[in-house]
Amino acid sequence: MEGGEDKKVIRYSTVSEILENIRNIGIMAHIDAGKTTTTERILYYTGINYKLGEVHDGTATMDWMIQEQERGITITSAATTVYWHYNDQKYRINLIDTPGHVDFTVEVERSLRVLDGAVALFCAVGGVEPQSETVWKQANKYNVPRISFINKMDRTGADFFNVITQIREKLGGNPIPVQIPIGAEENFTGIVDLIKNKAFAWDEDSLGRDYFEIPIPDDIKGLVNEYRTRLIEGTAEESEHLMSKFMQDPDSLTEKEIIAALRLATIENRITPVLCGAAFKNKGIQLLIDAIIKYLPSPFDKPAVKGINPYTEKEEVRKPDPEEPFAALAFKIAADPFVGRIAFFRVYSGKLEAGTTVLNASTGTKERINRIMLMHANKQNPLRQIEAGEIGAAVGIKNIHTGDTLCDLKHPVLLESMTFPEPVINMAIEPRTQDDIDKLTMALAKLAEEDPTFKIRTDDETGQTLISGMGELHLDIITDRLRREFNIEVSCGAPQVAYKEAIMNAVLHHEVYKKQTGGKGKFADLLIEISPAEKGFKGLQFINEIRGGNIPREFIPAIEKGLRSGLSNGPLVGFPMESINVRLIDGSYHSVDSDALAFQIAAGIAFRKACRKAKSTLLEPVMKFEIVTPNDYIGEVTSDINKRRGHVEEIQSRASDQLILGKVPLAEMFGYVTTLRSITSGRATCMLEFSHYAQTPQEIMNEVLYKIRGFVPVY
Repeated sequence: MEGGEDKKVIRYSTVSEILENIRNIGIMAHIDAGKTTTTERILYYTGINYKLGEVHDGTATMDWMIQEQERGITITSAATTVYWHYNDQKYRINLIDTPGHVDFTVEVERSLRVLDGAVALFCAVGGVEPQSETVWKQANKYNVPRISFINKMDRTGADFFNVITQIREKLGGNPIPVQIPIGAEENFTGIVDLIKNKAFAWDEDSLGRDYFEIPIPDDIKGLVNEYRTRLIEGTAEESEHLMSKFMQDPDSLTEKEIIAALRLATIENRITPVLCGAAFKNKGIQLLIDAIIKYLPSPFDKPAVKGINPYTEKEEVRKPDPEEPFAALAFKIAADPFVGRIAFFRVYSGKLEAGTTVLNASTGTKERINRIMLMHANKQNPLRQIEAGEIGAAVGIKNIHTGDTLCDLKHPVLLESMTFPEPVINMAIEPRTQDDIDKLTMALAKLAEEDPTFKIRTDDETGQTLISGMGELHLDIITDRLRREFNIEVSCGAPQVAYKEAIMNAVLHHEVYKKQTGGKGKFADLLIEISPAEKGFKGLQFINEIRGGNIPREFIPAIEKGLRSGLSNGPLVGFPMESINVRLIDGSYHSVDSDALAFQIAAGIAFRKACRKAKSTLLEPVMKFEIVTPNDYIGEVTSDINKRRGHVEEIQSRASDQLILGKVPLAEMFGYVTTLRSITSGRATCMLEFSHYAQTPQEIMNEVLYKIRGFVPVY
């Protein structure tokens, strides 16, 4: 194995492959960077597919949903397994193709949580784009090693070295080129491998399946020498042994030593090797697969996972070893019309046989795993058992949800779950016929199980069913799936902004809760102060200042629980509260009538009354926007954004187009795509991504309050 010669190979997986020869990787990128096309080429060259699938033709294997094929975008992450021979060894690659559109960023988040490595794709023309930054930060969050692939080198405006600069400056990465392109745009003909110091070109007649060595062109020999020297010097700095060897003879470092040093630095997240190619033109994919094997970690290279024993609350460790107790994380739930609910899970330790009963440590319940499947897009291949380091799917499960830990009954452990962004857009929905009311309720529940960023609630006053999501496209896909998959025709209201509430000043409140019913009563006495939370804090910022036992310590968690329950219903019009600071200053208790429930109820009442006394405000979601428009329309587009309370932060030139970046309130952007098409004769594109919540201007807030309540509160 490259870079791992000192490890003794003793572990084997269910398909007689050594654990070190498994790669669990994902492909992540901005929308339209070529993720799915690259994945289709990998499937073709590894022999999984016998013909090339194309996104624009609706024939991509990984885009199996009807909506994906029609729209030419990836909506849900799809998993598959391929095999690749490298250096006379057979490697297994578990591959997840993730969406690029920001509305489906949850798919990237949960995939990166369970992957060992990733391929970050960049468009050679667009470079580092907003969603590129989002997925890069998500990979940083889970400490996922990655290699970078600069795609679309054949496109007009392609600039390999400019993208490398952007990776360094915009993402804070340390990109290390291991390849140099031969030409660019229509003159992109091949790739120079800096480690081998050889050039390669691809045979178009074989659809890129065959590639061959060619001489390095004279006009780039100087550039190749420069970057190869940098690469070798950087490699030599990795260890005293290599530096000593390099000082004696700069050409003495072997290919194997260079790869081993690069692999170690990649796994430790100190560098990201950079490759290039043109997936659509079938160039560079085989070398990319080699790089996945060479530089990205196996499950055995990753540190042992840590978790908490739910019964002892002590930390426990699970090594990537089939002999360890079983532990796995369910990272995705899907509904299949033929086999029912499917739970995708990553096995971190031990092994699981079909028919085994496991503990769901997140809920404390038991679950029998009747069937285990290996997934290929939406097709399932049955497995007898699955072991550490592998990704599989459990079919026919009942009570497993996204983020749940599955483990051995006798060795319980709770792994770190996942956090997901809150929805920013609401929409009322109802069935067109009364007969479909129950069907709609069940269908929405199934969709919410699949997607943690999709929420359902009933408006207390109107009785309407409200669905919430990450954007207009997100909710559009949901309603389309209701029609196609569940055969339910629905009527939808206009999309609405998911506002939040916050208080603007500090308020002191004293609450005494008494209740006498003949027997033991209820008593709780609290003095609290509420105030705006610290900047950047979300949720309840609780500070306990009780001293001297005025309130027993065992009642404090109940008080915090009561306070936290108030966050879901703000004082203005009932929108959730973004954040709040609560100080528990003083109080008293009764030796007989006081209990945890009394203090929980008192805290909830105190919180609501205190919030009503405070000056409140609405918070609105602010979106980052990215608009690509021809030069001719730059004035009209920026003027329209300014009218929408938007702020243009940066304008970048990109070939014959301009890239406009900035922030704008979501409330002003409904239906904007139609307006943008009208302004630019259909030649501009726009993408929105949630940035943060900000205070709503007073006049806008008054309009919202009047629309909802018919009056504006006076302070």
